[in-house]
Amino acid sequence: MSTNKYKLSPQKVWLGVTCTLWWNDDFLSIDAGIPFEQCISEMALAGFKGCSIGHKYPSDPKVLQSAMRLRDLRVSEPWVSTYFTIESMKQQTFDKIRQQLDFMDDFEAGWSDPRRADLVVAEFGHAVNPLPVALYPNSPVFDDAQWQVLAEGLNEIGAMAKSRGRKLCYHHHLGTGVMTAEAVDRLMAQTNPEMVHLLLDTAHMAAAGGDPLAVAQKHARRVKHVHFKNMRASVVKEMHSNGWSFQQGIEAGIFTVPGDPEGAITSYPEIIDILADAGFEGWLVVEAEQDPAKAPPLKYAKMASAYLQKVLGWAQ
Repeated sequence: MSTNKYKLSPQKVWLGVTCTLWWNDDFLSIDAGIPFEQCISEMALAGFKGCSIGHKYPSDPKVLQSAMRLRDLRVSEPWVSTYFTIESMKQQTFDKIRQQLDFMDDFEAGWSDPRRADLVVAEFGHAVNPLPVALYPNSPVFDDAQWQVLAEGLNEIGAMAKSRGRKLCYHHHLGTGVMTAEAVDRLMAQTNPEMVHLLLDTAHMAAAGGDPLAVAQKHARRVKHVHFKNMRASVVKEMHSNGWSFQQGIEAGIFTVPGDPEGAITSYPEIIDILADAGFEGWLVVEAEQDPAKAPPLKYAKMASAYLQKVLGWAQ
């Protein structure tokens, strides 16, 4: 294992957080009314250096840059949903990718800083997580033709991102065709490692029945972005037993943050060691799609930040 002073250097690895602690971007009814500037102020107060982009953020990159600079925050990732596995959506997917790349180039213009945003994507063709249906029995399983068009599309947009100096990081996700450890294996096998990297999401993998530690071990060199979040095993069990949708699972508290004793995942130190040994550099992002009316965002953000800084050896 790593023998450095730090498991991962704070000069080359940065802690981020997603705005889904403060509101939900998929299910807009999960919202306690917290405004954008309060959200990013609390992120900075909790010790984070970057964050995802949410629907309450300014659409003007210069306005966003001004607000973020004031708090010494960067953007860790914009998200783009891809739709390669359904008909007549390839060009629209490409257009959205270019739009996000342009936005980030404008946002980062004139800002000399190594903390650049990665481009995070997930294939939402045939996905059921946005729908009010039982998630687990209805999650899609891609056929060979769908895998082929997905891999080809990801390689193409990965090349677009690389040409802009960014990493394309694929997010495996509950309710999609790339959900399980086996699906991640196939995605990694069929895509170009120079163009397509892996975003390891610990809770999405565990809730899909996989072991995030084993996935980290197998694909350590492909992991270029991490979402560290935890999950409540009791809620996953309820989702299976009662046929709950993804939204119902979120509202019941399927996800929480690292450092929460209610979480079932305990392998964060081992995952960090594996990433350190693989030479990981980039964003470690806390994520927990929680109801902010039930889980005060600043409380959970500080909980996660303190826990990870202790595990990383950064705590004073």
